[in-house]
Amino acid sequence: MKKQLTLLCAGLFVATGLLAQKAAWTPLFDGKTLKGWNQKNGQARFSVENGQIVGTTVANTPNSFLCTNEEYGDFILELELKVDDKMNSGIQFRSLSKPEYQDGRVHGYQMEVDPSPRAWSGGIYDEARRDWLYIPNINPAGKKAFRNGQWNKYRIEAIGNTIRTWINGIPVAHLVDDLTTKGFIALQVHAIYADMTPGMKIRWKNIRIQTTNLKPAAPDRTPVINLLPNHLSEQEKALGFKLLFNGTDFSGWRGVHSDRMPEKRWAVKDGAINVSTSDGSETGNDIVTTEEYGAFELVFEFKLSEGANSGIKYFVNEKFDSGGKSGIGLEYQILDDERHPDAKQGAAGNRTLASLYDLIPSEKPEKRFRRPVGNWNQGRIIAYPNHVIQYWLNGFKVLEYERKSNIFKALVARSKYEKFEGFGLNDAGPILLQDHGDQVSFRSIKIRVLTESPDPCEQ
Repeated sequence: MKKQLTLLCAGLFVATGLLAQKAAWTPLFDGKTLKGWNQKNGQARFSVENGQIVGTTVANTPNSFLCTNEEYGDFILELELKVDDKMNSGIQFRSLSKPEYQDGRVHGYQMEVDPSPRAWSGGIYDEARRDWLYIPNINPAGKKAFRNGQWNKYRIEAIGNTIRTWINGIPVAHLVDDLTTKGFIALQVHAIYADMTPGMKIRWKNIRIQTTNLKPAAPDRTPVINLLPNHLSEQEKALGFKLLFNGTDFSGWRGVHSDRMPEKRWAVKDGAINVSTSDGSETGNDIVTTEEYGAFELVFEFKLSEGANSGIKYFVNEKFDSGGKSGIGLEYQILDDERHPDAKQGAAGNRTLASLYDLIPSEKPEKRFRRPVGNWNQGRIIAYPNHVIQYWLNGFKVLEYERKSNIFKALVARSKYEKFEGFGLNDAGPILLQDHGDQVSFRSIKIRVLTESPDPCEQ
């Protein structure tokens, strides 16, 4: 009997220990008062009604934030919210307010609340700092998660440098970033703009947080925006991405029409591939990957100098004689549109930034979403197995066409490529970085092979 009691006590001890290790939820709102919270910046009204925090818009005041008194680093946060139509709001996290930064203006990560037709709810915005970090356009399923006029369940996982968001159980955003590792959580009532009016309301309830024994959700298919240079996150690896540039040397690269790297103009500096103009302006020194790719998704960052011209090419065919100039292939144009004359050449703007060079112009996002010269922009080329090609720029799809189609062939026939029989029709080819004689930098170049074409219902 004594032995049985000993075993029973031991079993209870183990069970108790396991329960203690399980992540516990802590409420951030007692359902009755705003204890534990403080208001910063604007003068919007925050009140408690029927077990809910209610934020109400007020005229002539900036963005208002109801902030936790405590700061949080790694956490999992869940809450429910309901917002009036045409109103904008957000959930701040790892956010700060310091006198030396814009007189205490709240700044930091925000999970968006956006009932407008653009449907960016669940995206990640950097309030009063870097603007949009993750726009959900690239995740069509996530854009459909928010339910207008209804209660929505929001979830944020901020663990290490990985930030993930869900709405109503559907993953929306997956960001990798390390700018801020700790800060307060805040509920935003946006300043009145556009169709907003005084008296609009947003309601929050069931606000709870985990801060210990955190268990992140399993990897899923959500596209990743990774702001750490030349870094692959676990989810990117799970999605099949690999680095085409390791951040230190030219492993996996060679000169076009050559089996080795050019001896001049290319260098790795500060974790980026740089085309240097220190030895003069010269073209025809392009570099290509040692591997060839057919259906793929290519992600890359690029930085232009003033007046610079460059490009990334794919389905490159080295059998074509370029006359000592750039290798021949389909091109994602990289250009300073405001200062380089090529922007005004070609037809209908088909030589401007993010265009299919000399064939199809891009529908560029508004200027706010195009990073200025000297800043890093993110490009994305998706070449599906069904020959549909998409170009993306800083989270916006700017171009789509079907390679090998009759329309594509007609475009080639009236372009500078008409003399290259079979241009753009090869089944695979290397990826090319162009030396157009100007100073340009590349980093975070990643690729994965695609075996499936997009679901038309998700586009």
